[in-house]
Amino acid sequence: MDIDDKRLTKYRGYHIQVVLIASAKDMFEAWFQIAGPVKPPGAAVLGKRVKVNGRPFSRRWAYLVGELAGRAAIDGILGGDD
Repeated sequence: MDIDDKRLTKYRGYHIQVVLIASAKDMFEAWFQIAGPVKPPGAAVLGKRVKVNGRPFSRRWAYLVGELAGRAAIDGILGGDD
C-alpha cells in the first residue's frame, strides 16, 4: 500500500487518521483508522485501517468522506452525544 497523503483529526476524545492512496491521476482511495483512550467492548474497528467504499475520490472528497466515516464509526461505538 503506497500512502500518498494522510491527515489526523480529533473527535469526541478519539483520533481519526485518514490515509489517501492514489488510484488514478488525481483520484484516491480513502482509508481511516481510529485510536483512542479506551476500547469499548465490541469496538472491532478501533486500531484497524478501514477502507471507505464508493471510491475513487478527488483528494478533497477523499478526506471528507474518510473523516465522516471515522466520525460515524465513533458515534456508533459511543452512542449519541445527548
